Amino acid sequence: MAAVGTMAAMGPLPAMGTLPPLPTLGVPGVPELKPLTRYEAMRLGPGWSHSCHAMLYAPNPGMLFGRIPLRYAVLMQMRFDGLLGFPGGFVDRRYWSLEDGLNRVLGLGLGCVRLTEADYLCSHLTEGPHRVVAHFYARQLTLEELHTIEISAVHSRDHGMEVMGMVRVPLYTQKDRMGGLPNFLANSFVGTAKFQLLFALKILNMVPEEKLAEAVAATQRPKKSALDHSGGAGHHHKAGNELAKAGNELGERAEHAGLVHAGAEQQLVGLEGQALAEQLAGAELEQGDLVEHDVME
Repeated sequence: MAAVGTMAAMGPLPAMGTLPPLPTLGVPGVPELKPLTRYEAMRLGPGWSHSCHAMLYAPNPGMLFGRIPLRYAVLMQMRFDGLLGFPGGFVDRRYWSLEDGLNRVLGLGLGCVRLTEADYLCSHLTEGPHRVVAHFYARQLTLEELHTIEISAVHSRDHGMEVMGMVRVPLYTQKDRMGGLPNFLANSFVGTAKFQLLFALKILNMVPEEKLAEAVAATQRPKKSALDHSGGAGHHHKAGNELAKAGNELGERAEHAGLVHAGAEQQLVGLEGQALAEQLAGAELEQGDLVEHDVME
């Protein structure tokens, strides 16, 4: 099922003032990119470069840990430079249409998918010194079709070279407010990939806008510095020393108690020995008396 394009397709340019405003991202903390229609993008001069990338996704009824709905499986890829991005690349408009150029690149990285103009989603002008217009496509598949593409990508020409592997985007947020989408957004993305991900999730109603804003805000909260962590380590070290000292004191007390107990036992043994000796002495005296009596008799 092809995604419904939100930008105007190529065709006669409507009169000025009749075009509805193009959708924007509108998520605090994420810089907006200037949107333009496909028609406007095709009219840009030869000094502009065109990049085309695609988001492949599928409804996912799965439940993480049996309680967290996954909702969708969205594919991105880990690139050779350690950055996250979408499948695609630059298209030389002198030789290829946008879709033909995109499918050529997808064939190298995925191997078994072809997109059409019906999958076109949006175009944006990128920031920076280079004059690049970024075109974005989205195609909804079944979960089985998406899994087939994941398997095919492992056997593609670019796997292990320009593409380190495919990854699925977690669209949920866990109770700690960081697990899931917030942690994923804290990674480093190439070019417009992060903006395009958030834009597509919003435009295609895959994640509510307020949830996107919360996820982005979570990534911007200050984290504890290494000094804070070292201070905590020092505190734990001090507490450990105090526990060790207390343990030594308890050991000394136990040792002292043991010595006292041993002394008491020795004293008791001495008393018992003395009593036994007295009993033996009494018995000997009694026996001596008997002997003496027998002799006298």
